[in-house]
Amino acid sequence: MGLMKMKKNRKYSYKPRFYKGEGSPFELKHKFDEHRTTVSPAKGIKGKIDAAVNDYRHNPDENVNKRVIIIVAILLLLFLFIIGFDLSIFLPKS
Repeated sequence: MGLMKMKKNRKYSYKPRFYKGEGSPFELKHKFDEHRTTVSPAKGIKGKIDAAVNDYRHNPDENVNKRVIIIVAILLLLFLFIIGFDLSIFLPKS
């Protein structure tokens, strides 16, 4: 029994005929990767949450932070309404 010789893979270098852009047209890249700080190599759930909180704290646009707080408050009140929480405990008794 002799050794089996493995076939080498052929290389095929395809270049699009009418592509005039920069870089490779086959490179998969998100549209806003240059602007995101949370898109990076996998660092686990804790690292992703820490990066998102850090991004939120150091955001130069204060309107976005206020908007997020308002949305969270509305969702919290909606959740309390759905589960039937009695908000009258926060009101003074008369």
